[in-house]
Amino acid sequence: MILGIDTSLGTAVAAIARDGEILADEQSANPLGHAEVIGDLLRRATAVAPAPTHVAIGTGPGPFTGLRVGIATARVYALGRGIPAVPVPSHDGIALGLLLSDALTGSDTGRFAVVTDARRKEFAYSVYEGIDDDGLPVRVSDAQLSPRDDLDARLDAVGARRYDATTASAAMIALAAARALDAGRTLAGSEPLYLRSPDVVAAHAPKRVS
Repeated sequence: MILGIDTSLGTAVAAIARDGEILADEQSANPLGHAEVIGDLLRRATAVAPAPTHVAIGTGPGPFTGLRVGIATARVYALGRGIPAVPVPSHDGIALGLLLSDALTGSDTGRFAVVTDARRKEFAYSVYEGIDDDGLPVRVSDAQLSPRDDLDARLDAVGARRYDATTASAAMIALAAARALDAGRTLAGSEPLYLRSPDVVAAHAPKRVS
């Protein structure tokens, strides 16, 4: 069983069997308050599923504080259980959900960009095209930032249809992790995709007291 945790947009926790069957899918669409709800979502998801063998972590892109809550929770849970943590770009999970939905309806997805609000009048986007033999989205370009007014022109230049996402599915994060594990692939490094520095940083040197 794979436990998926993502806090790149709202807060989402899901549990899936290795074959992709969704056993639990809990979420809060509130873009804030991750720390207040994630414990309850985690308890509800794990109460109805067998003990997990892996924890899939949505690594963003997303806001610094939100991502930090989800990633810290996932790492501590994995450490406490003594099981591996599997990092997955959050946009990969969103893309996988769109591709599977279109496959069920027979729609031609074509080249598309997963777009999420990065705040500060910017969007984060990743470009995808199709699904590979391992059942994973083909990432044409990694996540990057764009000013809001420039995004459509950038997507037109690469021939990508825009897909705005307001939620990220922890079940799709877990499914992407399961397929990557089966294929012996790594989808992301261990570091979260903040894409920009946090608003608050430590002072370079302590103030002098005299």
